Amino acid sequence: MPRLVLSGLTKAYGKLTVVDRVDLSLEEGEFVSLLGPSGCGKTTTLRMIAGFVDPTGGSIQVDGSVLSAPGAVVPPERRGMSMIFQSYAIWPNMTVAENVAFGLKLRNLSSEDVRSRVREILDVVKLENLAHRYPAELSGGQQQRVALARAIVVKPSVLLLDEPLSNLDANLREEMRFEIRRLHDEFRITTVYVTHDQGEAMATSDRIAVMNAGRIEQIDAPHLLYTRPRTRFVAGFVGRTNLLEAQVEAGILLLDGVSLGSAGQAGLPALPHGEVLISLRPQAMTIHEAAPTDAGLVLEATILGRTYLGEAWDYVVQPHGTGLKLRAAAQPLEAHDVGRRVWLRIDPRQLAVVA
Repeated sequence: MPRLVLSGLTKAYGKLTVVDRVDLSLEEGEFVSLLGPSGCGKTTTLRMIAGFVDPTGGSIQVDGSVLSAPGAVVPPERRGMSMIFQSYAIWPNMTVAENVAFGLKLRNLSSEDVRSRVREILDVVKLENLAHRYPAELSGGQQQRVALARAIVVKPSVLLLDEPLSNLDANLREEMRFEIRRLHDEFRITTVYVTHDQGEAMATSDRIAVMNAGRIEQIDAPHLLYTRPRTRFVAGFVGRTNLLEAQVEAGILLLDGVSLGSAGQAGLPALPHGEVLISLRPQAMTIHEAAPTDAGLVLEATILGRTYLGEAWDYVVQPHGTGLKLRAAAQPLEAHDVGRRVWLRIDPRQLAVVA
């Protein structure tokens, strides 16, 4: 039986529907991120799961028991869940140990059990030496670890995180996303994580649900979401891509009138005659200064521009015979001059047809 099930979950404010018939099921111990732009409904969905917002349609179930439905809502304190907010919401007048112990004391555990579990979780989050410090004496990352420890120590049925890393600088965000995943792998708590940051979602999640205009456009494992987007929105929102209108004529894939070969050669399933929309990632192309001798999907092109990003070069290239301008990526040492004639080899496995 799934741990958490959302069935037709809907939230409307008057005529404005912010969450529109969302269906989502999480297995026990699964980590799922709700990813999308501001206003897509992801935080409202999370707050309905937590019990802070009542649905106007659909239901929320945990272990087969209905927690939310129109007119019948179990209050947040009786849901057995923990939630971590953007602001961490740790008590400034309590020490690290007192913050972590707060939820345990509300559950009427013995003093010895409280002390034992606090020691264990502080050791896990690497804060054992800071147990007697106050939040004002901690860095942002340390405060986030306190919030994580406090949420996990009560052993919730579901852990909810609402953009918990948004207040941290870039380097600390990267460190903490791996810390969140490490803690999840250790405790295997069913987790729903809300973020607009693709890197966070990719690094932490078993599956990612991409939301747009209140609905889930696609839910998949991170690598499938990136390599096999199903819609224009998902292809454009998750990572960078070239969205290309192509034609299929007699099984031949044409890009702005230039043949890419047969659909079978491209590694694609049989395509219907007519127009198709192709997602082609910059990383799906390699740039060569001499024409490749073996068969494959190759386009002759000219380099129009380039930007050095440290970890890679970002090129703008124009395939000959077309008006297209494509983004292509290359390794740091693969420097090609602007204006140079090159050949683009396309990896057919990374071509995706989207709706």
